[in-house]
This record gives sequence, structure tokens and C-alpha cells, in this order.
Amino acid sequence: MENQKFKIVSAQSNIDWVGKKVTGAHNGTIAVKEGEIILNDGKLTAGKFIIDTASIKILDVTDPATNAQFAGHLASDDFFSIQKYPEAILEIASVTGNQVEGNLTIKGITHPVSFDVVINVNSDVLTATGKLVIDRTKYEMKFRSGNFFKDLGDTLIYNDFELNVSVTAKAA
Repeated sequence: MENQKFKIVSAQSNIDWVGKKVTGAHNGTIAVKEGEIILNDGKLTAGKFIIDTASIKILDVTDPATNAQFAGHLASDDFFSIQKYPEAILEIASVTGNQVEGNLTIKGITHPVSFDVVINVNSDVLTATGKLVIDRTKYEMKFRSGNFFKDLGDTLIYNDFELNVSVTAKAA
């Protein structure tokens, strides 16, 4: 039973996010600040990622003023409360095959998550990809949610958002 620890390389790791609404979708990126992945006998057994919520970027809104306004809204208490909670944390609790069970903390609120992961190790470099679908309302992000507000029509924002995680880590 050999444990191998890999440290996340922030510059080569990122999260692509997609949020959907009735009239379309928005997408962007969030940086992985730091973290580690632990393998035991070549299999994923544990890990922790610290996500820099203040780094959230919107890629599909090209007008600078609209982009800045949208980014400010995502930073507000309607969404990520970035001033108060500049980081989110994903911690791996258990792994069965490619299925990961973990805990995601956003705005100081923790809920279990599960997702599939694909890991490749080449010498001392590990790459991993996974896709998480998160219900934002579990983290007090209720803005324009049909669960909390009626008659939103085409201003409704769907509760689920996608996080497509891609990380590169080097053996510690």
C-alpha cells in the first residue's frame, strides 16, 4: 500500500462553469487555488481542492460594462458572497471505481456531492477531469429560482449549474 501525494498546479488547473436560464446559458471559469490528490497503489483515495471564488470570470458576455455588472452580481450575496466567502472547498470522502463521493462547501455551507472522475498518471504528473452538477439553492443562491419565486417567466435561472473540473498535479 503505497501512498502518493500530488500537489495541484494552479496555473494548469481550472474549472469551467455553465449556468443555464430559460433564455440561454452563461459560461466562464473559476481558478483552483491549491489542493492535493492522494493515490494509494495508483488509485484515487483522497483529495482536497480550494477554489478561489473571487477569480470567477464570465466568458460569454463580451461587453465590458455588462460583464463587470454580471461579475459583480455573481460576487454578491445573491450568489457567491465573495467578500465573506472568498473560497469554496471540495473534499473527497470516498472513491468507488471512477465514482467520487465528496463534500462541497460554498458560502460556509457543506453538502455531499458525487461525480465521475478520469485520472491519468504519467510519471510524476497527474491529470484529472470530472463534471459536477450542483444545485445552487442548497448554498443559499436563490436568486430567480423557481423553487423560491413564482411567475419568473423567461427570467428564471435554473437551479443546477455545471462545473467541469480539469486539474494537473505534480508528485509532492
